[in-house]
Amino acid sequence: MSAAGADDCVRPVPRRLLAAATRLFAEQGYDRTSVQEIVEAAGVTKGALYHYFGSKDDLLHEIYGRVLRLQQERLDAFARSDAPVERRLRDAAADVVVTTIENLDDTTIFFRSMHHLGQEKLKQVRAERRRYHERFRALVEEGQHAGVFTAATPADLVVDYHFGSVHHLSAWYRPEGSLSPREVAEHLADLLLRALRP
Repeated sequence: MSAAGADDCVRPVPRRLLAAATRLFAEQGYDRTSVQEIVEAAGVTKGALYHYFGSKDDLLHEIYGRVLRLQQERLDAFARSDAPVERRLRDAAADVVVTTIENLDDTTIFFRSMHHLGQEKLKQVRAERRRYHERFRALVEEGQHAGVFTAATPADLVVDYHFGSVHHLSAWYRPEGSLSPREVAEHLADLLLRALRP
């Protein structure tokens, strides 16, 4: 057995299913990937998939959900820190870029395929994303109220501006390109902070 094959045998079944689904959705598209292909790639039975996830759209939901949970935890940590608001916002702005690039397949799959989710799951994802954006916006508003950031541009527009850049990363970012994830993150965070200077 190859090292990769041995590794697959010890990885928990849910992780194997998510890894297989992520690869197949990225290569073929969500709608062109069958449950049979996923379970064969993961080396498990359909029964195992339905035991852990219930349906193919549960897999899609979890692919994005794990990234969003990571980003929310990190944003909450930045927001709670004792650093000046400018530092906290800059760290949060850079972090969402890095974590998006590090999970680019996951986020690309989701934005390309989210319309396949059932209404309840779609509503849940939108609520989770709204919570993230509201926490990010609260940092902008904190800085605006303190006079650290200009209030000339509404905080909502500032947030939309930054996340518009983040959501388009999959259209142009390539790992073999000239900029590392951290360099892209620093540039985009700098652009955001420059836009907020009084």
